Amino acid sequence: MRKLSNSELNRKSVDDFRASPKSPFILVLDNVRSMNNVGSLFRTADAFIIEAVWLCGITATPPHREIQKTALGATESVAWRYFSTTVEAVKELKAKGYVIVSVEQAEGAVSLDSYTPAAGGKYALIFGHEINGVSDDVVDMSDACIEIPQYGTKHSFNVAVSAGIVLWELTGKITRQK
Repeated sequence: MRKLSNSELNRKSVDDFRASPKSPFILVLDNVRSMNNVGSLFRTADAFIIEAVWLCGITATPPHREIQKTALGATESVAWRYFSTTVEAVKELKAKGYVIVSVEQAEGAVSLDSYTPAAGGKYALIFGHEINGVSDDVVDMSDACIEIPQYGTKHSFNVAVSAGIVLWELTGKITRQK
C-alpha cells in the first residue's frame, strides 16, 4: 500500500466543481459562531458537492482569514449566501420546495440511521449554534428533525463533525436509490 500523490487524486478544478451536478442539499448555518467551524463546513460541502451553504445571523462570511484557515479554498468552489436571520432563509427555501431538516435533539426527532430522504427531493439541512443548537423558531418551521445517535457522556458533536456525519449518511442513502 502507498499513499497517493495529489496529482493521482483527480481533484476537480473550481470550474469543474461549479459545472458538476450537485447533491440535493443546502447547508444552512443558524448562528454558527466559530469561523473555524464555518471554514470546515465549507470544506465538507465541497467534498460532498452540495448545492450551497447559506450563512445566517451571526455566522461569519467569507472572505476572512479565520474561515480560510480551515476552508482551504472551498469558499471559492461552494456557492454561498448570507441572510440576516435563519427564519428568512427557511422561508425562501420552503417557497422553493426544499424539505427543511433541522439536525437537533428535539421531541419527535428521528434517528439519522432511520431517516431516508426521498428520491428526487431537495433538502435544507439546518445546523445550529455551537452551544444553543438550532433556534426554537427554526425547529418549529422544520419538516423534520434528525438526531445523530450518541453513546458517550457528551450530548452533542461539534457542528462541523455533525455535518460530515449527516452528509455522509444521507449522500449514501441517495446514491443507493439511483
